[in-house]
Amino acid sequence: MAKRDRSVTKRVREKRKKEGRGVGAGKYYKPELRIQDVSSIGLATRDLGWKTGRIHHLMSQLEWMVFYMFEWSLKIVDIREQFPLDLEETKAIADELGIRHPRHPKTKELVVMTTDFVVTVRNGIHEVMDASTVKYSKQLASRRVMQKFEIERVYWSRRNISWGIVTELDINRHIVANVQWIHSYRDLNSLAPVSDATVRKIEGFLAPRLLLQTSSLRSVTDESDGVFSLPPGTSLAVVRHLIANRRLEVDMNTPIQPETIVPLAVKPAILQ
Repeated sequence: MAKRDRSVTKRVREKRKKEGRGVGAGKYYKPELRIQDVSSIGLATRDLGWKTGRIHHLMSQLEWMVFYMFEWSLKIVDIREQFPLDLEETKAIADELGIRHPRHPKTKELVVMTTDFVVTVRNGIHEVMDASTVKYSKQLASRRVMQKFEIERVYWSRRNISWGIVTELDINRHIVANVQWIHSYRDLNSLAPVSDATVRKIEGFLAPRLLLQTSSLRSVTDESDGVFSLPPGTSLAVVRHLIANRRLEVDMNTPIQPETIVPLAVKPAILQ
């Protein structure tokens, strides 16, 4: 969606097209906009994606939260951010609707609109695309914002692709916080020099103790560090790795805090 200050001369558009912006999928996808393309974007972040293995460019804190929810979802298999819409088509749609097409505030040139996220959703053996625009709820009161959204809605409806608006009210903040806590620990390399064999030893030690649900996560991981003569915090890092890889199933709707008992997704029958 056109909503941030950027250079949109014809030369820049052609350059981005040659770079393959908005083309491809998975690790080969290149977003139309990268953080370095946009000035004064505040809480923009770059994050290495689990599903894609590439750096994602997230232009706001809200986009970052939505991205983490997508990362945790088992149904979503690909995430493409800052997805460009065909300029000629959005211009035609704007003309049909009697809406001003977004233009650059300085150059007055038409800008390429983008949809914040286009994800691939696996439903059984089928995969479908789903488009989402991210916006804070208070901004939906703006008539101009809703006009731009209408262009997007029509654009995706003509492709029979579901499109919707995601606001902060749709965010599960517990899931976001938990994914943030584990996100950088999914890859075994994040635990270096800890080996896979050591991870498995720690996992075997921790699993029955965590299942007892009698001690805090911190106390159990500290005990593990002592048993295996590991630097403090090693076993806690392994727990983050295990959760990220779903080898330790926890209730992601409940805050995971080292000083409390880890919230298991499914408790042993004896504890229920």
